[in-house]
Amino acid sequence: MVKILHLSDVHLGSGFAHGRLNPATGLNTRFEDFVASLSRCIDRAITEPVDLVLFGGDAFPDATPPPLVQEAFANQFHRLVAAEIPTVLLVGNHDQHSQGQGGASLCIYRTLGVPGFIVGDRLETHRIQTNNGPVQVITLPWLTRSALLTRPETEGLPLAEVNQLLINRLAVALEGEVRQLDPEVPTVLLAHLMTDTARYGAERFLAVGKGFTVPMSLLARSCFDYVALGHVHKHQILCNDPPVVYPGSIERVDFGEEAEAKGYVLVDVGGGTKMEFCSLPVRPFQTLKVDLVQADDPQAVLLKVIQPKVIQDAIVRLIYTLRADQLDQIDTAALNQALSSAHSYTIHPELVSQLARPRLPELGVGTGINPLEALETYLNNREDLKNIAAAMRSAAQNLLAADREAWPDFTEETEASSSVQVLVEDSDQLRLL
Repeated sequence: MVKILHLSDVHLGSGFAHGRLNPATGLNTRFEDFVASLSRCIDRAITEPVDLVLFGGDAFPDATPPPLVQEAFANQFHRLVAAEIPTVLLVGNHDQHSQGQGGASLCIYRTLGVPGFIVGDRLETHRIQTNNGPVQVITLPWLTRSALLTRPETEGLPLAEVNQLLINRLAVALEGEVRQLDPEVPTVLLAHLMTDTARYGAERFLAVGKGFTVPMSLLARSCFDYVALGHVHKHQILCNDPPVVYPGSIERVDFGEEAEAKGYVLVDVGGGTKMEFCSLPVRPFQTLKVDLVQADDPQAVLLKVIQPKVIQDAIVRLIYTLRADQLDQIDTAALNQALSSAHSYTIHPELVSQLARPRLPELGVGTGINPLEALETYLNNREDLKNIAAAMRSAAQNLLAADREAWPDFTEETEASSSVQVLVEDSDQLRLL
C-alpha cells in the first residue's frame, strides 16, 4: 500500500482583510493562520509518514505572490525534501498568468531542480518511486480554451459548441495517457478542474480565468485507483468507485465558507483504496444576524446576541436591521466593547425603509373608509407605533377640524381623500406632527 497525503487550495497570502497586525511578528494574523494550517498538513505527512504528497493546485491568490509569501510556502514544502517524501505540485488557475501560459508561481521548483519535486503544468504521466513501491500520477492542470483549441477552430461558434470541442479534445488527450499506463502499478489522476457534479464555494468569486466544466464520466474510470482533485474549496466525495475527491481548501477564505470543515485527505492505494478526511482546527467565522425592527430596546437585544463564548477568537460580522427612528438607540461604542474578544469583526447596520412596507387591504382605493377609521386600522397593524398612537389620533382629529373650518363644503367622501388619508400612508410624516 502506498500512503498519500492529498491537500489543495492553500491560497497563501489571501484573507488579509479579516486579520490584524500581530505586533510581535509584524505579520497579518490571517497570514499566520494560513501558514499554521499548511504546517499542520506537512507535520502529518512527516510524522505518519506518508509515501507521497499530492498538492491539487492554487498555492497563492495569483501567479506573482510577494517574496514573503513565496518564502513561507517554500519553507513548509522544503521540509518534505528533508524527509525525502516525493511531492507533486499541480498548477491551478491561480498559479497561472492571466493569459493562462504556464504556472509562474510553481515552476521555480522545477527550474531549481528541487529533489523529489514534480511540477504538473501539463497533461503528463509521472512514474514515481516511493518507499512502498511505484505509483503512477497523471497530472491534469487547470486548462483554458487557448490550451486546447486555436482561434480558427472556435471563431464564430456558440459557447456550447466551444465547450463540447474542449471536452472532446481533452477526452482524446487523456485517453492517450491512459493507454500508456502500467495496469500493475497503482494510478492516481491529479487534476485541478470543476466537475459537472461538484458544488461551488468561494472559488466562484476567486477564479481568475474562465475554464470549463469536465463531465464526471471522464474522471470516474476503473483505471484510476484514486482521483485527487483541486479547485473547489468545499470538501466533497463525488464518487466512491473509484474515489473522486476534493479535499477542499485548508483555511476559510471568507464568510462564504463559514460552515465548511477544512482539512486534507489521507489515502492508501494499491490492493484496494482507503481514505480518511482529516479536519484542521482553523479559525472560525461567525455571522450574527439580528432583526431589530420590532424591538423596544434594540441595544439590549444586540448585546444579548453577542455572546463571548461564541465570538472568542473568531472572525465575526454583526448584521442588524432597524428602522431609521431606532438609530439613536444604538450605542456603537458599547458594541465595539462587546465584540472586543473576537479576533476581528465588522458591523453592518441595515435600514428598513418605511415606505417599502406593504399597504393594508383595508386602506386600498375604493374601500370607502373615513380618515379616522383608516388611521385606527393602520395603528392596529403597527406595533412599533403604539407609543405615539394617542398623539397621532389627536393630530389627525385636529387636522380634520382645521379642514372642516377651511372647507365647510367638503363631504365625507371628499374628506376621505384629504391630507389625513395621505398622512395615514406615511407614518414618518405623522410622527412629525
